[in-house]
Amino acid sequence: MASVFSGVLQLTDLDDFITPSQECVKPVKVEKKQGKSVAKIQIEDDGSYVQINQSGQKQKLSKAKITLNDCLACSGCITSAESILITQQSHEELFKVLRNNKVSGTDEKKKVVVVSVSPQSRASLAAFYGLSSSSEAGRRLASFFKGLGVHHVFDTSFSRTFSLLESQREFVERFQRKEQDGRSLPMMTSACPGWICYAEKTHGEFILPYISTTRSPQAMMGSLVKDYFAQQQGLSPQQIYHVAVMPCFDKKLEASRPDFYLNQAESREVDCVITSGEVQKMLEEENVTLNDIQAGPLDTLFSRVRDGEFLGHAGSGSGGYLHHVFTYAAKQIFGEDVDELTYKMLRNKDFQEVTLEKDGVPVLSFASTYGFRNIQNLVQKLKRGKSPYHFVEVMACPSGCLNGGGQLKPSAGQNPKEFLQKVEELYRAERAPAPEDDDDAAELYRSWLGAVGEERAKKLLRTDYRAVERNTDGLVMKW
Repeated sequence: MASVFSGVLQLTDLDDFITPSQECVKPVKVEKKQGKSVAKIQIEDDGSYVQINQSGQKQKLSKAKITLNDCLACSGCITSAESILITQQSHEELFKVLRNNKVSGTDEKKKVVVVSVSPQSRASLAAFYGLSSSSEAGRRLASFFKGLGVHHVFDTSFSRTFSLLESQREFVERFQRKEQDGRSLPMMTSACPGWICYAEKTHGEFILPYISTTRSPQAMMGSLVKDYFAQQQGLSPQQIYHVAVMPCFDKKLEASRPDFYLNQAESREVDCVITSGEVQKMLEEENVTLNDIQAGPLDTLFSRVRDGEFLGHAGSGSGGYLHHVFTYAAKQIFGEDVDELTYKMLRNKDFQEVTLEKDGVPVLSFASTYGFRNIQNLVQKLKRGKSPYHFVEVMACPSGCLNGGGQLKPSAGQNPKEFLQKVEELYRAERAPAPEDDDDAAELYRSWLGAVGEERAKKLLRTDYRAVERNTDGLVMKW
């Protein structure tokens, strides 16, 4: 089973996984007094830490060792209030709602239960149970959930289409106004809640103007379910219990954000998030495996399905934001049709860039940055005015969402790298038409958003981020 710790704290193989005796990799900038003088400590581009005295001389420092208890005592990544909200989201809560539905005597007390499943979770479950395709896993999951009493099972690839379309439009808007607004670019993706948590609590007002305001696929599905679907079914948002199956524990934190709470309806847009690993636990508690379950029909309202098969998106296993925004911007801004992207690996496989050149001059420069060590280096370059990028796909976990902290772990004897490779193969096997060619999404855009007005559409498709003050117990420290 996956750990219950946030991806902010555990980031697998790239020296980002904090367990007892391993180093904390958060970037530190400290001013400390040495007699009457002041020495500064900062992180370098290569990830090393140096102490700089008043004369400008640098001395490389050894890495600090901390225990996991030390790290958790910091409380810098998650507040106690957030911790309480997260503990309210679990597969036990879903079971409780389903049990209440069975014993409730009146329809007024029953919830319409909706489960939205991420494609990364489908791929992880398919790899773990040795299924032939992610689509097969999705159809069997639909049967499993509906057998428990779930009413509808949707696919967040559909809501991701909305996120990609909105991200494309947002980037072009930012690119066109970059001369008037020096903080518009680079635009950084906002779909990863671990990265957002880190940005809000660590770099605050400096970094927030660069972060995309487009909702993540999970939050976008929250709008679709609690607004459009509720209206279509003649239900109030409070009558719907919406569960998201995600590859990441931090998605629980995202669902708990006040931005995604409907004050008038007194309802969250996503009531509960469970991870891929928690779905495995549900199967175990029901004494079945996914192999035992017959594949069932799929809900087509919010599912990206053709001929009984799920459709995916091109690009990375974290949603393909770089791929789709790059190809769209190349066409819309420069009139260039880009059929295939050429990635250049920089420091490691989790830091890559793509450029578009005209007459030998780079006109678009994009990057994908995964894992906190790479993120730290990117932020430091941005603060020094050395970042060359127009757009960055940022994800907290090394290898992205397919390797999220909530994904299933390989069984005994399985090689972790081979298991992750299988997950990637299953994920990428899905057909991937461009989001702008999705007629269902386009029609829903017109029928749903065309009638609500610009401000209402912005509320349903976009969100805001804000700096969060940290408690440092009086220490003179800037993270």
